[in-house]
Amino acid sequence: MTTQILCASTLYGAATLAAAVDAGLIRPADRRILLISNNAAVPEVAPALDAMPGFEALRGRFDEVRSWNAAIEPFHPSGWSPRTADLPLWERHLRRLWELGDDDVEFAVESIQVDPALALTGIFVGAPVDVYADGLMSYGPTRIKLDPLLGTRVRRLLHLDLVPGLKPLLLTEFDVEAKIVPGDSFRRVLGEVGTASPPPDCPYRSPALLLGQYLSSLNILTAEEEEELHLRMLRGAVGRGHRQIVFKPHPTAPARWSRLLESEAGRLGVELTVLDAPVLAETLYERLRPALVVGCFSTALFTARAFYGLDTARTGTGTLLERLTPYRNSNRVPAVLAHTLLPELETGRIRTPGDPGRLVATLGFTMQPRIHPCLRPTATAYLADGATPDERQLFPRRTLTVLGLPGGLPGRLASLPRNPALRRVARRARRLGRTVLR
Repeated sequence: MTTQILCASTLYGAATLAAAVDAGLIRPADRRILLISNNAAVPEVAPALDAMPGFEALRGRFDEVRSWNAAIEPFHPSGWSPRTADLPLWERHLRRLWELGDDDVEFAVESIQVDPALALTGIFVGAPVDVYADGLMSYGPTRIKLDPLLGTRVRRLLHLDLVPGLKPLLLTEFDVEAKIVPGDSFRRVLGEVGTASPPPDCPYRSPALLLGQYLSSLNILTAEEEEELHLRMLRGAVGRGHRQIVFKPHPTAPARWSRLLESEAGRLGVELTVLDAPVLAETLYERLRPALVVGCFSTALFTARAFYGLDTARTGTGTLLERLTPYRNSNRVPAVLAHTLLPELETGRIRTPGDPGRLVATLGFTMQPRIHPCLRPTATAYLADGATPDERQLFPRRTLTVLGLPGGLPGRLASLPRNPALRRVARRARRLGRTVLR
């Protein structure tokens, strides 16, 4: 007997799995479990995936639905992994809880670099793993250096073709095969989810749709900066001539942000509707057919463009790229793709790179040089003669200097950041500065 355990934490991810099942990318099994995980900061007050509008359209693809939160309570899914010595105990517990018996187990997980995927694949040692990507992060490098005992168990990366022609960098260090989830299967599933969802309470047809992301919760922007970002979206859409605006806030964003937008819409003399229902942006694409979709670097922007043929625009990506820390932050590649491939809201300018593949490969090397050392020649050639001035600004000079790449400090100055004596002097200066400030 073989039991497949397919893991999802978002409705978008569950829809991706359903599309993969429909397309035959996930082979038949004796039993198929959808294991849902609620990764909200306070899961007790956030709606579970299987209670969200539209989920019932997906349920039939799975023999049963189980909860990872319930299996490990009172631990939080995003912050818990079992101790190594306890792994056999946890496998025995989960096999009894989920009635697995002696079944062979296979997994399909998202975000292989973090929990709960790390916890699950660690408990069931030796089980084969497929990774599916429900967003843009698959185009970037693996976030951490994975244990080879896990990396070599990954058979395939299933991903949506959100940027046609661009190949994912995720898990290429293990020669993992990348397979595209067909766009027509995915859109068919989204259509079913939309049909099963309550119609949006919106009186407009073909409005401008603004997408909130709640970046302040990730400490990327301050709450005030994110408020201003939403106001920029509104002003930019009005500047393009749109008089009917729909704002879809992040489900956990503060209500006062919507009130600020309503006040600004009144000042500008335009109609604004705020949709608080926890529905997918793609459901709104199906129902409203927006004339314009505006966001920062949301995956939904690329879904709108690739699968629905909608006009899109981005704003705030320049500030976002300056704020992302550390440099290897996994949001960097999605933000760069939005910054370079989508038109700017205020000006309509597109910074389309000459070769997105070389740009992403160079980002992958500068972010994770130890994981992808074989990308150095590509990065060197790209920075030497292939990058435009706009693209060069995406790479900090300090990073290029440390890695010895074109664009860094020249000659003898290049060795200064790695000079042990200079580092000691700098540390003493920082300690002295902190002492003086006290």
